[in-house]
Formats: sequence, structure tokens, C-alpha cells
Amino acid sequence: MIQQRLHPRFVIHPQDTLRKAGAFAKKNVVLLIALACAAVTSVIVPPDAAYLGYFDLKTLTCLFCTLAVICALKNIRFFTVLARKIVQCTGSLRMAVLALVWITFIGSMLISNDMALLTFLPLGFFVLSYTGMQKHMAFVFIMQNIAANLGGMLTPFGNPQNLYLYSYFNIPTGEFMGIMAIPFAAAIALITICCLCLPRVKLEMPAQGESKLPVGRTVIYLALFALALVVVFRIVPYWLGLIVITAALLFMDRKALADVDYGLLGTFVCFFVFAGNMARIPAVSTLMSGLLEKNTLIFSVLSCQVISNVPSAILLSQFTADYPALLLGVNIGGAGTLIASLASLITFREYCAHNPGKAGSYLAKFTAFNFGFVVVLCAVALLIL
Repeated sequence: MIQQRLHPRFVIHPQDTLRKAGAFAKKNVVLLIALACAAVTSVIVPPDAAYLGYFDLKTLTCLFCTLAVICALKNIRFFTVLARKIVQCTGSLRMAVLALVWITFIGSMLISNDMALLTFLPLGFFVLSYTGMQKHMAFVFIMQNIAANLGGMLTPFGNPQNLYLYSYFNIPTGEFMGIMAIPFAAAIALITICCLCLPRVKLEMPAQGESKLPVGRTVIYLALFALALVVVFRIVPYWLGLIVITAALLFMDRKALADVDYGLLGTFVCFFVFAGNMARIPAVSTLMSGLLEKNTLIFSVLSCQVISNVPSAILLSQFTADYPALLLGVNIGGAGTLIASLASLITFREYCAHNPGKAGSYLAKFTAFNFGFVVVLCAVALLIL
């Protein structure tokens, strides 16, 4: 009897499968939670034709286009080269950290908070490790994290929740930036003051080979990034931007399309279902509406501490028309607990990878700084509402 042997690639190894499943679950905790929330509420509110109205296709398309172009720019090391040149112009620890934090702050305004951290946290580690200043890593990473979460508050595309609320309430761009301007300025001042408390120790970095950007790809990717921005600002139809950007990257950089954070997109889809179902449960609708009527700002800030800012924005938008307070709340609230913003988990993961065994001390410092910012910025927001 002749035994047939399966090719190794078709043999299922239980241990490998479990390891891959564990790695996926660890990387996509929020997605799995969102999926569970959507599934549970779908039992209470069985799927019907109304589900089709849950999804904001424009928000999903804008988010996909922005993330795809950012991945393409990252693949040619655009942000790293730009940031390194800026840091090399500084001569002291204080100024280098200020530059790193400001780069992250500005980057979050343009490329979203999570992508800014993925791009600039490694640069912070590089600067501190090669100059022998690793002892300041927790402080620098925390400041970069706060800068990413608060820097993105000014623009509609700076944070995912901004993109959603901007589209959901159809907020005029000028009004949006006007609502966020004063808290944004207060955040700049607080972050700068914290960084200026560092000593002016002279830094010496090892010489690095000159990195040159591919001119052609850089120009095209920047043009695609500009297209993604005008799509967000409703100047170009979102479906046209989706077609052009996807087609260009299929031709020039398919890896960028593969590297898009589809987990984040899936999280949005699941929370759309969860929020839509919750809004159709009478008891929940009555409770949420009552709490938001008392103080939309404070309740949205507190909600972020428990279920994060993106799902808070999606859920609470179903129960209030007070978008200025909601917008301020879900942005300020992102600077609270470790789960208040998905981006904070990126920083925590990066820090623990370089500093095993120091998670506890990092969390203590992280919590102290973040809630300090939340208290001050809430006070500022309450004065202007």
C-alpha cells in the first residue's frame, strides 16, 4: 500500500496554530473586544435592514486612504530621514527631547496619532540609547505618547475619533479647528514646560551614513498624501480618492497596502455595529441621553477611560447633538488611562520591549502625567464651553 505524504506547507501543526492565534489576539485585543461587543448586541438586536445604516463609508474610506499613503511614505523612510535631520540639529538632551516630542506632536496632526508613534518612538529609542541617556526613556516615551494623542486634536484627520465625528456631524473645517484651538494651545504649553525641565546635557551621536530619499516616489507619495487630505476635507469625492490611491499603490508599493492597519478598520466596523445596536435599546438610549445632558464633556472623558476614545466617540454620538463638548471630551480623554487611547498601547508595548521588567514603574509615571494633563485640559475646556 502506497502512503501519500502531504507537502510540509499543507501540514497543520497545532502548536504553530496556537502560537499564531495567540500572537494575533495579543496584537488585536481591542478588535476582539469590539467583535465581542458587536456579537452580544446583535443577539439583543437581531440583524436587519437597519444595520446597513450603521456604517460610515466615508470615514472608513478616508482612514484607509490616509493609512495606506502613510505606509508608503514610511517604506521609503521619509519620516525617519526627516526626523533624524531635525534631531541632529540639536545639541543637548533638553533640545533633543523637545525636538522628538514636537516631531511626534506635529506628526500626529498630519499622519494620525498611532502612525506618529510607530514612526517616531523608534527614533526616540535610537537617540537615547546611542547617547547613553536610556534612564530618560520612560519620560520621553510618555511625552511622545501625550504629544501624539493631543497633537492630533486640532485636525479632523489627526485622530480616528476626529475623522468620525467630523464626518458624522458634518462639522465645518473652520468650526472644528476653532473648537479645538484653545485646548490645543494649552496642550502645547504643558508639553513644552515638561520637556524644558530636563537638564541641558550635551549629546554626542555617532556619525550616520547619509540616507537619501527616492525623489520620484517621494514626490508621488506626497501628492497622494495631499489627495488623501483633500478627500478628508470633502473637496474630492471619497470614492475617487479610494480608486486613485489604491491603483497607484498597487502599481508602486503593494506592501504599503498590505501593511495598512486593517485591525483598526475592523475595529471601526465592529464598533459601528455595537453603537448602532446600543442606540436601538430603549433603556440604554434613555440612560446615555440623561447622562450626556448633565455634562457631555465630563461624561465623554470618563467614558474614554473605560472603553477608549474611538468607541466612545462612535457610541456617544448616537445620544447627543452637543458635538463641541463631545469632540473636546474624546480628545482630552485620550490622555488618561492606558486604554483611553489605542495609541497608548503602542507606546507601552514599545517601552516594555526595550525595558523588560519595568512595566510597573512606567505605568505609575504614565498615569501621573496623563491624569495631570486631563485635569488641566478639562478645566480649560469647561471655561470655553
